Amino acid sequence: MRIVLSGGGTGGHIYPAVAVARQLEAEESDSAFLYIGGSRGLESKLVPQEKLPFKSIDITGFRRKLSIDNVKTVMRFLKGVKASKIMLKEFKPDVVIGTGGYVCGPVVYAASRLGIPTLIHEQNAVPGLTNRFLSRYADTVAVSFEGMESAFPACKHVIYTGNPRATTVATASPQKGFASLGIPEGSTIVLIVGGSGGAKAINNAMIEMIPFLGKGKGVHYVYVTGEAYFEATRKEVSLKLGGLPNWIHVLPYIHNMPEVLACTSLIVNRAGASFLAEITALGIPSVLIPSPNVTNNHQEVNARQLEGSGAAVVLLEKDLSGQAMFEAIQQIIGVEAVHRKMSVASLGLGKRDSAAVVVNELRRLAGKKKKNS
Repeated sequence: MRIVLSGGGTGGHIYPAVAVARQLEAEESDSAFLYIGGSRGLESKLVPQEKLPFKSIDITGFRRKLSIDNVKTVMRFLKGVKASKIMLKEFKPDVVIGTGGYVCGPVVYAASRLGIPTLIHEQNAVPGLTNRFLSRYADTVAVSFEGMESAFPACKHVIYTGNPRATTVATASPQKGFASLGIPEGSTIVLIVGGSGGAKAINNAMIEMIPFLGKGKGVHYVYVTGEAYFEATRKEVSLKLGGLPNWIHVLPYIHNMPEVLACTSLIVNRAGASFLAEITALGIPSVLIPSPNVTNNHQEVNARQLEGSGAAVVLLEKDLSGQAMFEAIQQIIGVEAVHRKMSVASLGLGKRDSAAVVVNELRRLAGKKKKNS
């Protein structure tokens, strides 16, 4: 099968597309891929690292208020549609899949105009602007949360698939995770991370939490700060503790996140949809601190889905402090029965076969195209 993938802006849009590609490769070794992303987005760096053929278009998103920049965005969209049509005609895909971000707009729209079957995947509990627009043209909308199907009334076929990123982490090795961190196997790990770029509020709370942490309790705290905050955070933690003991680990970034998640007992994090798919695939309880700086407050909606199922505790950023973070962690990690119950609830929300479900739908769309041609 020949597949065009598109998605960009954040890892939450990029990694699900990569997961679908890897699943299809595993099922059909002769598959061919083209990833069309934005020239300015994170995908222009990440996708080539994944050894997937990459081409770019120049596109930006709409501003929420009236602006001359929106006129420029419309012009870029039209140019993007034209450029996408050229790429699609050259590559001749069986199906095009968009996994979110404004770059999907011109790519998926161009495919629909050319009669190429299209699927869009919505990661969040609140649909994004681009996917709401594209749902009128897509053959299938795939959603990550059960019950979201009604959010796309304009689409003729909406299915629940979960998030393909869950499949990536489902078979990750905890042994490799422990080894990469230099932590003995079987240790209890609390992973605290503010997203790929870090989050200042979470880093500050990490530092404030240090006086509450006790020694000799067998818990390893792994602080992932983001590159921009790493040196300052490590310095502050070291000052408060008079050095860095072997139960505190301060890192700028984790490149093997699936393996580290596989050995994690509890995670404190934002509530991006792809990350939630990863932790539920592994049954990890969580303390979620939704970013207040996202469209439609969708991270809090994501987080409340887990909280409502008993898989997470939600701590809003306005209520965040070192003490509040420590207390939220302790009420889970410090009570075995609570931790076990939340783990079961988390695993119950996971969809470990998500990538395979998406690939099956792509195969169905490709077969439908062949019947009609």
